[in-house]
Amino acid sequence: MDLKKFWEQISSKKIAMCGIGISNTPLIESFLAKGARVLACDRRTREQIGSLCDELEKKGAELCLGENYLDNLEVDIIFRTPGMSFNLPELKEARKRGIAVTSEMEVFFDLCPAKIFAVTGSDGKTTTTTLIAKMLESEGYTVHVGGNIGNPLLPRIEQINSDDYVVVELSSFQLISMRKSPDVAVVTNVAPNHLDIHKDMDEYVQAKKNVLLHQGAFSRTVLNYDNDITYSFRDDVRGQSLSFSMHHPIKNGAWLDHNGYLNMSYRGISAPIMHRDDITILGDHNVENYLAAISAVWGYVGADTIRRVAKEFGGVEHRIEFVREKDGVKYYNDSIASSPTRTIAGLKAFDQKVILIAGGYDKQIPFEPMAPYVIDKVKLLLLSGPTAKKIEDAVIGHEDYNGCPEIIHVENIAKAVEVAHDRAVNGDIVTLSPACASFDAFPNFASRGNYFKELVNKL
Repeated sequence: MDLKKFWEQISSKKIAMCGIGISNTPLIESFLAKGARVLACDRRTREQIGSLCDELEKKGAELCLGENYLDNLEVDIIFRTPGMSFNLPELKEARKRGIAVTSEMEVFFDLCPAKIFAVTGSDGKTTTTTLIAKMLESEGYTVHVGGNIGNPLLPRIEQINSDDYVVVELSSFQLISMRKSPDVAVVTNVAPNHLDIHKDMDEYVQAKKNVLLHQGAFSRTVLNYDNDITYSFRDDVRGQSLSFSMHHPIKNGAWLDHNGYLNMSYRGISAPIMHRDDITILGDHNVENYLAAISAVWGYVGADTIRRVAKEFGGVEHRIEFVREKDGVKYYNDSIASSPTRTIAGLKAFDQKVILIAGGYDKQIPFEPMAPYVIDKVKLLLLSGPTAKKIEDAVIGHEDYNGCPEIIHVENIAKAVEVAHDRAVNGDIVTLSPACASFDAFPNFASRGNYFKELVNKL
């Protein structure tokens, strides 16, 4: 789609932007600047949103707020927010009435002049996305990062050139309605997640697969060889197919050998890139993230660049983030761990038993797969939130449970930090790795992680 023609068309339309927040505000302002009539919609009230309402109205936006904010919208186009289900009854009804329902990412993919790298998966998306961007930047390219992380890209479309690179993280909610795929698609893994919103596991898996279904012959797809669901996507790959593995040699892709070296095999040539000890950030899951990123950027960046990033990159906030050491006890913030598989990865990153703070909003994901890791890697389990009983039942119901770890229910994270501080001794590790979303008490995982860090720093 031609960018100039797009903005000309938009200037005559009335557009509903669903969700007034960090991600959509620049989008609202951008469309207003181009002459569009914008209806800023949100489930929250004016009092809950605050002064942002006044600011948007001053710039020309109309507001539609409250519980019924999606009912009978009289607009030409609806932009749904990334976390909004494509299959909401109100959106289905809007489509029946001839209203176009789209999203920032869908439009961006249509307009973007640059090559796009996109990362999806149940775990590891943000770190892998960041690693790809860091490697490309370190090689000297101009890189734009967005999607499910950072700021929206569509308002910056005019600053993106054809020889730049775009790296995006995409969630299942964004992918489910997309009909265009990136030049390079990476699927880190697929495990049960967001089953409180997707109608079933199959819909979730199909949404993830959408990242590669619309690729062409000159595209690249990178799949996790060790994850059965992810690797099954290979039958739908239309371009260059690469994979990565923590356990097996790979003919086309990156893999970890038994001596701890990360290797890259490409078109019949295989060579070690670096040792896993060269990677600054902790955990097997981060080695896996590097394997995925290496496979994605191979041919775009050199091995020296990859090694440099490995030594310099200290990790993404809220991902096994070291907070502080107090009285010989180390505290880690792993608030991003909003699913059991993420918590398992976090636990495996430590070479000793830890004090684990877990629990939160219920996404209807089973906790039984996490139980053996908790029994093996946790000395004290502190639980709060709606899922506390479910997690406890999964742990004590496991055949290997013999009373260890000790399980304590607390009112909230503040009390958990207090108990952890009282019970920890010199040499212990305390980690917030909830295995659940944050929505029972916080707007997002970052707010939860920041609150935890604030509590720890006040000890």
